[in-house]
Amino acid sequence: MNLIKIIIYIIVAFFASIVSGQSTANADLFQTIKKLDSTYFTAYNECDMAKQEKMYDEDIEFYHDMGGLSTDKKELLESIKNNICGKVTRSLVEGSIEVYPIKDYGAIEIGMHQFYNNLEPNAESEPSKFIVFWKQAGPEWHISRVVSLH
Repeated sequence: MNLIKIIIYIIVAFFASIVSGQSTANADLFQTIKKLDSTYFTAYNECDMAKQEKMYDEDIEFYHDMGGLSTDKKELLESIKNNICGKVTRSLVEGSIEVYPIKDYGAIEIGMHQFYNNLEPNAESEPSKFIVFWKQAGPEWHISRVVSLH
């Protein structure tokens, strides 16, 4: 009877260590993506176009529910520079980020954020959903797909 208890304990410990390892990997990925989100949107809010350019993949697809689809990185950055810089600030809705690993690609980030019109500081801002596809190439991460819903 004691041998059966020992075997069951070993099996449970083995599977617990596997689950724990996966949780640690997912926690690390979550922290990585959360930091990338913060880095990108600090550059966005501060109009650091060079940083934003480095973070976008060359094969960007940006789906905006009101603006449509953008697939030209240069045009997307020009649009941000002309329409966002100094005019709009983004803030993340705390606790809203979800991160999902994508095998052999990177990760998907889903969350809620708010945009504030700096020219109309008293205007209300409703949270909206976003989805970002993060593509990993070695140690580098790039934004390859964005879905922005308002």
